[in-house]
Amino acid sequence: MQVFGLPRHVSRTGSLASRIAAKASSKEAAIRRVLVERWRQAMREGLTAAQAAQAVGASRASLFRWEKEPQPKSRRAHRVRRPTWSSALVKAVEELRADNPMWGKRKLALLLRREGFAVSVSMTGRILRQLMDRGVVTPVPILRRKPGGRRFRIFGKRHARRLPKGLKPSRPGEMVQIDTLFISLASDRAIKHFTAYDPVAKWTVAAVAGRATANLAAAFLDKLIREAPFAITGIQVDGGSEFRAGFEQACQDKGLDLYVLPPKRPQLNGAVERCNGSWRYEFYAAYDLPHRLDRLQAFVDAFAHRFNHHRPHDALDGRTPAEYLKSFSCELPLPSQMS
Repeated sequence: MQVFGLPRHVSRTGSLASRIAAKASSKEAAIRRVLVERWRQAMREGLTAAQAAQAVGASRASLFRWEKEPQPKSRRAHRVRRPTWSSALVKAVEELRADNPMWGKRKLALLLRREGFAVSVSMTGRILRQLMDRGVVTPVPILRRKPGGRRFRIFGKRHARRLPKGLKPSRPGEMVQIDTLFISLASDRAIKHFTAYDPVAKWTVAAVAGRATANLAAAFLDKLIREAPFAITGIQVDGGSEFRAGFEQACQDKGLDLYVLPPKRPQLNGAVERCNGSWRYEFYAAYDLPHRLDRLQAFVDAFAHRFNHHRPHDALDGRTPAEYLKSFSCELPLPSQMS
C-alpha cells in the first residue's frame, strides 16, 4: 500500500536516511570483498585457511559467508513486538492531540488515564510517533515555527528591494526615509507617530495614529506625496510589518521605488532616527498636548511647518529646509549632506 500526503520533512528525512543506510551498506560490502581477496591471496602464497584468516583479522566462517554474500543482512529482529494498544486508544490519542496540538505525551497520558485508559507515557509516545509517521499528527517543532516563515513562504516577485550597499540619495525625494515612533502621552495613552524625512532637504512630514498598520502607513504615504514640495520617487523603510502588504502595494501602484534595510542595520536609517529625536524632545517633551488624535494632528502639522520653514539646520549651513529647496531649485551648489 502506498501512503500519500506525508509531511515534507518526513518524506525528506526518510529518503535521506535510506541513502545513508544504502551508502553504509555498500561500503561494508566493499570492505568484506577486500578481506576475502586478501584471505584467498594469503592461501595462494602457502598459508592455511586458519592462518590466512588470522592474518586478515576475521574468522574462517565469516570469510566463507562473505565470499558467498558480501552484502550485510538486516539486523532487524525476525519477531517484532506487536502493538498492544487498541484502536479506541489510538483514536482517543488522535482526538486529544487534535484538541491540544502543542501538548506532548506526558500531558496526553494523564488525560487518557482520566478517561479510563490504562496507558503509560512511553506507550502514548509510541502512538504519537505512529500517527506522525502516517501524517495524521503534525510534530510540535513544525507548529512552533512562525507562520509564513522562510520554509513555508510562498515565493513570488515582491516590489520591495533590499537597500543596495552604498546607495545614497543625491536630490530631494529620491529616497525619503519613513519610520514609526512610539509615544506615551499619558500612563494609559500611547500612540504611534509616523515620520517621513528627506535626508537631502531635511524636510519632514508626520502623522499620528492609534496603531501602526499597513493601511495607515499607506494613508500616511498619500499625505507625504500631497504635502512634500518636491516629487517623491523612492521610499526607504525598515523591516516593520506596517511597511508590508498594503503599504508595499501602494508604493507599487504609485510607481515608487521601495527599499528595505538589511537585518540589524538601523544605522542606515540614521537620518529619520535623528528626526525622531527632534520630534520626541522638541515637540512631545516640550508642550502640553491633547490626547485626542484628531486634535493632536493639528499640533503635529504646526510643528512640522516650524521644522521645515523656521528651524535652522547646521547641515544646511544654517538655512531652513524651505530655504535650501529654494536655492536648490535655482541650481546653486549643494551644501554638505553630513548630519
